[in-house]
Amino acid sequence: MLSFIDPVMYASTPDNPNTMGMAITLTEPVDGQLLAEAIEETRERFPYFYVRPQVEGTDLIVVPNELPMVVRDIWAPTKLASASVNYHIAAWKFEGKRLAVEAMHVISDGSGFIPYVKSVLFTYLSRKLGIEFDRTGFKLPGDVIPESEIGDPFSQEQIDAIEAPFYKKAHVKDFAQVKEPDASWRAFCIKLPEKDVIKYCGELDASPNALISVLLARAMHRVQPTDDRVILGGVAVNYKAILGNFDNYRGFSNLAYISFPPKNLDKDLSLLCTTTRGQIMLQAQPENALFELKEMKKGMEMLHSIPSIEAKMLMIGHEAGHKRTSFTVSYANSRSFGPLDPYIEEIYAMAEPTSSSIVCEITCINHTFFLHFEQCFESEAIFDAFMEELRAVGISAELIRKENFQVSSVSYDGLDFSILNSLLSAVGGLAKMIGA
Repeated sequence: MLSFIDPVMYASTPDNPNTMGMAITLTEPVDGQLLAEAIEETRERFPYFYVRPQVEGTDLIVVPNELPMVVRDIWAPTKLASASVNYHIAAWKFEGKRLAVEAMHVISDGSGFIPYVKSVLFTYLSRKLGIEFDRTGFKLPGDVIPESEIGDPFSQEQIDAIEAPFYKKAHVKDFAQVKEPDASWRAFCIKLPEKDVIKYCGELDASPNALISVLLARAMHRVQPTDDRVILGGVAVNYKAILGNFDNYRGFSNLAYISFPPKNLDKDLSLLCTTTRGQIMLQAQPENALFELKEMKKGMEMLHSIPSIEAKMLMIGHEAGHKRTSFTVSYANSRSFGPLDPYIEEIYAMAEPTSSSIVCEITCINHTFFLHFEQCFESEAIFDAFMEELRAVGISAELIRKENFQVSSVSYDGLDFSILNSLLSAVGGLAKMIGA
């Protein structure tokens, strides 16, 4: 029987893949053969990422996958967990100087996945350049894998005994959303000087994710000034880090919700940043994290009573596809890849956007912040307004590229999803009829 710390595979469905990834531009063209060798060599240190889904009774679990992880020389998306990627929950690709890895988000989060990406790059660049880099700060083949990395990240916590936290933000149902019809996803790759961002964070009592959230809310209000509903931001928080475990690979992230009443968005920027950071901090207390984990544990126990995998996916996958915020912001707080930095030009985190129409993923390297601004509608008005907001506070924002954006989907080869897909369509139609 699955524990609540095990990957909830039901949260990745063909309709709502829940995919994450990282895209990196190097200073030289990628050697696909060397990259494939580096990925396979890194398997020894990160065996938990080299897995495939398997049915066990009425559960969907992951088991070791001895087949090689696929490396494609094409930038187009693929289908994870399918025969085309040797049934792996992750796959790599490259094109020119760019490379990327995509994985099912249920297996990990940014804090758990970045060390893996760093180690693959370490091995690849060591071979390609013939350089013996300093191993400090890297998890590499030959190292002992500590229990803190692979065990229960909350084994010392009394989760069942936790009471409701002092503060729990009330759910906002009717929040502002983009007034554009859904279309194919697009991404805007932006870079910001680190010194500008840190300077204004210091002056405005903000963190990078709080500052970006405020400017995004102002941009959205500028484009939709007559919408008087609350603009609801979602900022990613990491329960493992909140409770002092910075090492575990498992994914235990969620959203802290930030309310931006339109009438307040013209107020002093410093005040907006302070109140935004305060809202995040109130929801990122240890008691809040423990209470949410308790709710997750209850949810997993409830799933055990559901008699089929398809029914579990129907319930979890449909819920995961609901819009929960006006926009979401996530900051993978990793500022350096150490000795590899000189060989990296750009680095972006990516996420399959399901909870909102706008997603902004933030990373930092080489004294530069990189933003992956993702949207599911055609108009560039909100993006343009966001760039203007950045420049208005003195941050030199540079658009590197804009492109069609589609992360890899999921296809559980060997499982019949025909019933599930018809049920999802029926439930989605019903939800529209009742205004859910």
